Amino acid sequence: MPKQTIVTTSPEVMGGTAVFAGTRVPVQTFLDYLEAGDTIDDFLEGFPTVTRQQVIDFLREANRRMLVEAQ
Repeated sequence: MPKQTIVTTSPEVMGGTAVFAGTRVPVQTFLDYLEAGDTIDDFLEGFPTVTRQQVIDFLREANRRMLVEAQ
């Protein structure tokens, strides 16, 4: 099964900023929410074009990459 794209970049979408695939919502915005102490639900409420599954997939991939990098 092909791996689903989680994050995309394109010069035509938000000037090339990394966004959740299929949206115009920057990944950095999600990270800013978390850094400010907001919950995933808070973020999803503010950005309904992003799905819970996209956020979970993003966090899983970030976790996987951090663990690989730490080895």
